[in-house]
Amino acid sequence: MLWPKAHTHPEKVPQRRAAAQTPGNTDMGITLTEPELYLGEDVAGISTFRFAQGIACAFTGRAPGKESDNEDALGLIPCGSSAAVLVVADGLGGLPSGKQASSIAVRQVSRNIVASCNEHPVFREAILDGIEQANQLVMATGTGGGTTIAVVEIVNRTIRPYHVGDSEILVTGQRGRIKHQTISHSPVGYAVEAGRLEAGEAIHDKERHIVSNIIGATDMRVEIGPRITLAPRDTLVIGSDGLFDNLHAGEIKEIIRTGPLPAAAEQLLQACRARMIQFSEVLPHKPDDLGFILFRPE
Repeated sequence: MLWPKAHTHPEKVPQRRAAAQTPGNTDMGITLTEPELYLGEDVAGISTFRFAQGIACAFTGRAPGKESDNEDALGLIPCGSSAAVLVVADGLGGLPSGKQASSIAVRQVSRNIVASCNEHPVFREAILDGIEQANQLVMATGTGGGTTIAVVEIVNRTIRPYHVGDSEILVTGQRGRIKHQTISHSPVGYAVEAGRLEAGEAIHDKERHIVSNIIGATDMRVEIGPRITLAPRDTLVIGSDGLFDNLHAGEIKEIIRTGPLPAAAEQLLQACRARMIQFSEVLPHKPDDLGFILFRPE
């Protein structure tokens, strides 16, 4: 089954401030010891944290001029000094209760991770159970809502990605190599994987907003990626389609591969917002809610 994700058309309305903005946050970041969840808020800027032997920057907010709720949700869940789980979920704007669905997904995965956290964490079962439980809970709402999700576990600088739908996970090296990128669960994503469509063309495809795998469906499935050990200057990106539908993977790579991570996160935010606001026949342009997390080992 295919689910369309709604396009957002800008209207002139004031930006809502977020209750979840971390007080006292600086470019150096604060040490995160408890889960930090953003469940449909609009944050005022980039939030920076230190945990799991690295630094993370997070942002989520509504599309420019959007009046309805932000349907993206984030979770940063630390576990001891060297492990964590990162989550990005994107509620389907074309269906009812997108915010509710993405919040359920992030909250349920977070609960499972906290319950499984110990001296030697093994997250695979907790993540898969959390996603399946979220799937059942979203279907039980009876609203027809749904959400995508992208999850990354981090243990001693080794990561493993999990995803459902078209929220994506990208790993880049300092020298500009893309070490890993997930494939969107969509007709366009599968066409790229099969070699029938170039990645540079896919971002402009008129069917890019259609997804074929979501939380909130009886046939939901989770794709599990390979374990990847991060080198000191590697950068992990987890983002909703608000990021990956407005910037090419190569553009994201060039923005984040050098310099301090908070500065790179701010550049990424401004570049993405500029694309959303300025229509172009050549460059990507899709006004949408935006949620992303960057992580870099230290």
